[in-house]
Amino acid sequence: MAAEQVMKPTLEATSPIPQTPDTATDSAKVEQNHLGLERLVFFSDAVFAIAITLLALEVRLPVGEGDLSNTELLHDLLAIWPKYLSYTISFLVIGAFWLGHHRRFLFIKRYDRNLLFLNMMLLMVIAFIPFPTSVISEYGNQVATIFYAATIVVAGLFSGAIWWYASYHDRLIDPAMDSRQRRRERLQTLAMPGIFLLSIGLALINDDLAKASWSVVAIVALLIR
Repeated sequence: MAAEQVMKPTLEATSPIPQTPDTATDSAKVEQNHLGLERLVFFSDAVFAIAITLLALEVRLPVGEGDLSNTELLHDLLAIWPKYLSYTISFLVIGAFWLGHHRRFLFIKRYDRNLLFLNMMLLMVIAFIPFPTSVISEYGNQVATIFYAATIVVAGLFSGAIWWYASYHDRLIDPAMDSRQRRRERLQTLAMPGIFLLSIGLALINDDLAKASWSVVAIVALLIR
């Protein structure tokens, strides 16, 4: 009898604390939110990867007749340098968007329908970038330059909208996030669309000058960092 009395409180002390219905519901919501964010990020990464891969498909030699000699092949390879340049620019642009997207979703802790919609709009434009890339590599004139720059501006606006929406009054981010990091993210979301918007004005004067201005994106990104 005494042994039973000693063992009873010991068993009660080691028994797990039962979860209340509210605690179980909160845990399920947290898990669901985590899985939802993971799916959003994985899907976004896949779209970015496909868009970058499609850029390489636009780098093609002109259709020739018969076999080419070494000299002719070298000439054709060098003649398509605008394709190499447009590929490099678009690769870096999409890569910059992906880096920003990846970094910001480290701070975003929750999601809702509006965030999903804004993210889908960004991915729609990212997947479209290979087309203006092919246009500017083929023509490279004023219209092609403005068309390309306008596409990047739209992508930049959607990218910025994701962060501004998520961070407004700590809607979807951690309230304890450092204020300096918040400011850096806001500045970075404005840098790329701002520069490409400026290049549209420059393209009305000189389209080569507009293309050269795109290199400022990397410099501004480093300064902000």
